[in-house]
Amino acid sequence: MNVADAVKARISTRAFLDKPVAEETVREIIDVARYAPSGGNLQPWKVHVVMGRARERLVETVKKAIADNPFADESEIAVYPPKLWEPYRTRRFEVGEAMYALLGIPRDDKPARLRWLARNFEFFGAPVGLFFSLDRRFDKGQWAHLGMFMQTIALLAVACGLATCMQEAWQTRAKTVSAFLGLSPEDQLYCGMALGHPDPEAPVNSMRSSRAPLDEFVTLLTE
Repeated sequence: MNVADAVKARISTRAFLDKPVAEETVREIIDVARYAPSGGNLQPWKVHVVMGRARERLVETVKKAIADNPFADESEIAVYPPKLWEPYRTRRFEVGEAMYALLGIPRDDKPARLRWLARNFEFFGAPVGLFFSLDRRFDKGQWAHLGMFMQTIALLAVACGLATCMQEAWQTRAKTVSAFLGLSPEDQLYCGMALGHPDPEAPVNSMRSSRAPLDEFVTLLTE
């Protein structure tokens, strides 16, 4: 598989098979991903991987936290601006509606939508979870480097026949997750990532979000 094919094949997979991923495979993916671009070669990223019993304990811990206080928001960073403007507001709305349509969940069935959102905290059934953090003293440049690193992991997973879902939903339980992982006060949790074998029969995995044409965001200067 070439790079272009991997880029086009990568999606946010939201249904995984109950099939393990070898620890060696996870290590190999991250080992190659560390060659992702990093300004000044700072390599600012930190990764925590949860598998096996550790994954189960984390899921149980977060479920208990949600049961104790279902409306708590532990976010330390805003995933989206508070008042999203166009065309971004429409893009976010449309991709959400397309997903729920594939799931057969109508807009007015809020309990079903909440139950689906809760699947984030089970990694959508994936056997491996990754969490990414940065030292709080880093700024926007290092956040960009972290994004490059995460994308590299996602593409390498595709090349291995695996799939991922970058999960900013974990930010809503950032304090609980940070405590579980043993992050220091200096570490800022960003998000999680589900990693595993995609379920080819799951309708939600057939979704391909649209992309804007180049003319909407590219300015080409030739003189």
